Amino acid sequence: MTGGQDGAPAATASNHDIPRLTALHGLMARIRAFERAAETGQNRGLVLGAVHLSIGQEAVAAGVCAQLRRDDLLLSTHRGHGHTLAKGADARAMMLELLGKAGGTSDGRGGSMHIADFSVGMLGANGVVSANIPIAVGAAQAIRLKGGDQVVVCLFGDGAINRGPFMEGLNWAKVFNLPVLFVCEDNGWSATTRTSTLTAGEGAAARARSMDVTAIEIDGNDLVAVDEATRDAVARLRAGEGPILIHARTYRLLGHTASDPAGYRPAGEAEGRWSGDPMRRNRALLEAAGVPAAELDALEQAATDEMTAALDAAEAAPWAPAALALEDVQDAGAPARFWTREG
Repeated sequence: MTGGQDGAPAATASNHDIPRLTALHGLMARIRAFERAAETGQNRGLVLGAVHLSIGQEAVAAGVCAQLRRDDLLLSTHRGHGHTLAKGADARAMMLELLGKAGGTSDGRGGSMHIADFSVGMLGANGVVSANIPIAVGAAQAIRLKGGDQVVVCLFGDGAINRGPFMEGLNWAKVFNLPVLFVCEDNGWSATTRTSTLTAGEGAAARARSMDVTAIEIDGNDLVAVDEATRDAVARLRAGEGPILIHARTYRLLGHTASDPAGYRPAGEAEGRWSGDPMRRNRALLEAAGVPAAELDALEQAATDEMTAALDAAEAAPWAPAALALEDVQDAGAPARFWTREG
């Protein structure tokens, strides 16, 4: 068994697919390197607005999205860079998006909190907590009506379970037996408040079970556990077993945003959690299995080089044309016509 989030010993290498875990380690390294580059971009005034980093949560993004086909659909949160990259989006296009440049995944109109890439089935991040849940359920309803076998994955944080869309979404998905995998990425904090102080009951899994939705609880910092749980869940969804929830406990190692020093956390708490960092844990497993440290160093350095180049390219790229701001916006006519006495 793997160690806990407190940094207990990593899993033994027996019976693991080491080439797969090595590839997923490279994906986690790419996610972390992208976010470090985004953080650098904001510090240099290149990325405007809030940037929410998921450093410490990479195993959830990598382990979940690695089980998805390109035509499967994904809904994410305001902390969605890792999910988008893991679903297959191009890193340079993502960085262009963060900087508001031409060639971004949404031509610079979505930015960090609303990053999307329909070409890989990533239907968008969402700046409103839990608002992605009913969108995911609607997408799954459409799949059912069209007779497809795709699944929809909806990732959200632990704070989202205290909002109405969580209960409404799970209820609808269960009633209509929809192919939705709900993933609660529980990092313990709702922005600047410890979630446990404002959540009644036993949390996401218990609430899902109250509606007869299958719920699986895992250590979200254990890449092997995330990968295996998601593999099983996706197979069951494709077989028509209805919605499933995975409650993945992880930890946000940095502040709520890239500019948040997280002074609300007890002194030393975050520093102590670095020992349970999913990248450190997976690296220990791989080295125990005989993967050379130099090979893992090379993977991590390649990720850093890739994302540094992506930031440099985005900085040099032209701005997106201002006219694009009016594209994809519905014009229903002058609002005043709806307010006349005759109307």
